[in-house]
Amino acid sequence: MILANLRQRLTAADHALVLRLLAGGHPRRQRRLADRAAAEGPDVLLDDPDLPTLLEGAVGHAAPSAALFFYVAVRHTLRRRGLDDARLADYVGALVFEFGLRDRAWRIAPHDDDEFRYLADILAAAEAGAGRRGFLLRAHLGNFSLWLAGLFPDHIAARRVRRGGPDLGYYEALGARGFRLASDDAHAAAFDLVDVLGHAADRFAEIRVALNRLSDRRWFPGHSPDRLLRQAADAVRYPAPDSPFS
Repeated sequence: MILANLRQRLTAADHALVLRLLAGGHPRRQRRLADRAAAEGPDVLLDDPDLPTLLEGAVGHAAPSAALFFYVAVRHTLRRRGLDDARLADYVGALVFEFGLRDRAWRIAPHDDDEFRYLADILAAAEAGAGRRGFLLRAHLGNFSLWLAGLFPDHIAARRVRRGGPDLGYYEALGARGFRLASDDAHAAAFDLVDVLGHAADRFAEIRVALNRLSDRRWFPGHSPDRLLRQAADAVRYPAPDSPFS
């Protein structure tokens, strides 16, 4: 089960690295930042606008952990889209982190026996499922849709051209439906996910656009006609707060 807990996985070494990077090697500034974090909480440092660039430049023993890197990357990308919800970043960051591990993206839980490669199969199983497994299937419908549409939009576009596959709107519709059904499920409260899943359902398309920006820039840089058309269409349909299309 994906939980909104990526910040909880950050270690003392992660927080120490954040302090060192933001202080820039100045002990007095590092003490001031440490005092501020102690008074206001670590989010005041994790939300510093300089942190993503500093983490990207950190190498060797100073390199960030995967949890720290993914949380900061997702958090700041969502904030630039006007999605200023740290728990949503916790959830989406955990999703990106965990679905990158082995075959986790194909399963509703790490050690579940069944693999799902298509949204239609997850939807059919979710509609027939009940109890805790039914909840996991509904959440996975949202998770898998967001992972594919958020990180691999060019793959979706290529499959649509070659095989007549569905467009991003299909993933948005099924993903939002999965998150909404999961949010309304009684099991969501047990995992403290009612608000997070509901928010993900309401803002699915905007989260997708934010992850596309992160994926395009950080993991799959480059240009193609399909990508440029997608970016232009998204800029009009889902303008960022500082966009000229707002």
